[in-house]
Order: sequence, then C-alpha cells, then structure tokens
Amino acid sequence: MTAAEGRGLERRIVTPEGIPLRIELARAGDRAGGFLLDLLIQFVLIGALVLLTWASTGWEDGWGLAFVFLAIFLVRSFYFIWFEIRWQGRTPGKRVVGTRVMDAAGGPLRSEAVVVRNLMREVEVWLPVTFLFAPHIVWPDAPGWARLLFSLWAFVFLLMPIFNRSRLRVGDMVAGTMVVVAPRAVLLPDLGATVSEATYEFTAEQLSVYGIYELQVLEDLLRRTDPGRGDAFAAVEKQIRRKIRFEGEVKTERFLRDFYQALRAHLERRMLLGKRKKDKHSH
Repeated sequence: MTAAEGRGLERRIVTPEGIPLRIELARAGDRAGGFLLDLLIQFVLIGALVLLTWASTGWEDGWGLAFVFLAIFLVRSFYFIWFEIRWQGRTPGKRVVGTRVMDAAGGPLRSEAVVVRNLMREVEVWLPVTFLFAPHIVWPDAPGWARLLFSLWAFVFLLMPIFNRSRLRVGDMVAGTMVVVAPRAVLLPDLGATVSEATYEFTAEQLSVYGIYELQVLEDLLRRTDPGRGDAFAAVEKQIRRKIRFEGEVKTERFLRDFYQALRAHLERRMLLGKRKKDKHSH
C-alpha cells in the first residue's frame, strides 16, 4: 500500500496516480457471509452436475464418476477466479453482501493477483479441511498429533483476518489485495450534468491514454468536499497534463472536469463499438 491511515475499518490510500481515496474494509461477518453464499452456489452447481451425470450415464463404466470428480475440481478451483476477474473483484456472494476485492495499492486489480489469492485458499482452507474430515486422502494412518496440528493450522488461517489491522487473509497478503465495501455507485449522471460548455478540448489520442479505471478514480476525486481536495486536484492535474502532453496554462478544477467529460464520452463511444479499455495499461 502506498499510504494508509485511519481507524477501525476506514482507510485512506494513495493510488499510483497520486489520488487519495477513502475506503472501508469489509467486516469479518460480511466476508464470511459472502464466502458461505459462494460455497452454497458451488454446492448447487456440483449437485446439479452429479444428478445430470447420473441420469444420463450412471456410474457403470466409470466415465460418469470421473466427470463428476473433474467438475468438482474445476468448480472449486476456478469459480472464484473466473468471477473476480470478470466482475472486477466480485463474486455472486460478494455482490449480495456488498463487498469486492481491490488492489491494496489502489491500482487496477490484476488477473495474476486474483489467481494467486484464490490458489492460496487451497493451503488456507481446503487442505486442512480435507485432512480433518477425510484424513486418509492426505495422510493414511495419520497419528493423533497430526490431526491436532491440522486443526491448529485451520484455526490460525481462519482467524487471520481478525488479528491484522487491514483484515487480510493470507491469500490477500501474498497477492497484494484487500476486500472492501463496494461503493454503491461509480458513474453517476449528475456529475456530468453539472458541467456546462467545455473550456478545454482534447484529441482522441490524448483521451486514449486512460481507461475506465482512471475515469472512476477521477470521478471520486471530483466528488470530494474535504479541505485537502485543492492539493489533490493540483497534483492530479499536473499528472494528467504531463501524461497526455497538454500545453498551456489551465484552471485546475475546470480542466479536470472538462477532461472527465471528454474521457467519459470517449470511452462510451468506444464501448458502443465493442472496444473496452479497462485502464491505462490496456491496449
């Protein structure tokens, strides 16, 4: 994290673009609730696959059973990865409880970080749970002290988010992510409605530098009302002008609002053509 401060569940981070953001960490109950909902969905999916396989092939030739085991592996391993990449850090369970995964430094959520945080769940959850309830799969004839060790292992990993300041599980620590309360809205039409005729104009080449993520960050900045907004505006204006090579003197807030309007219109036109630029790193 580039910078963080705050009490309780509130944090303030500074994005790579130099924009301070206030976030609220997800509570332990919300994280657990979302996880349990996702497990329930996985259980229903696997149950449906088992019934369909049994109804169509039965278990006589062994192929049906092999397919079921493969389906269980795929659903368990890639359910979270697929949804968190496709839904920008959300799964169905997270959407219900109102949480999402984000990059701990305030940058765009990277696919590799999503993969790492979810593969770590094998070590955090599934390995100790498998040993506790089906020890013969992991360690046939395991002694009693091994059960005690795996119980302690599961207990420590389960409580890890409670005992660290940023409510991180081990997967989040390794991947550089955190789970936060999802904002209720991102792009609201009333912000655009407050801007009249533009003072500054931008070329398509200048607007193509940034994507949806940067637009969302800029909107969050423009909605700020705290005393520190002036310094943040100046820092971001300087960063944008340098990045898009915009020459000449400008009025900071008007420049940012005009750039927001132009970038939003540019991205909306591209999406109508089927072209979606997630962030400045996308091509």
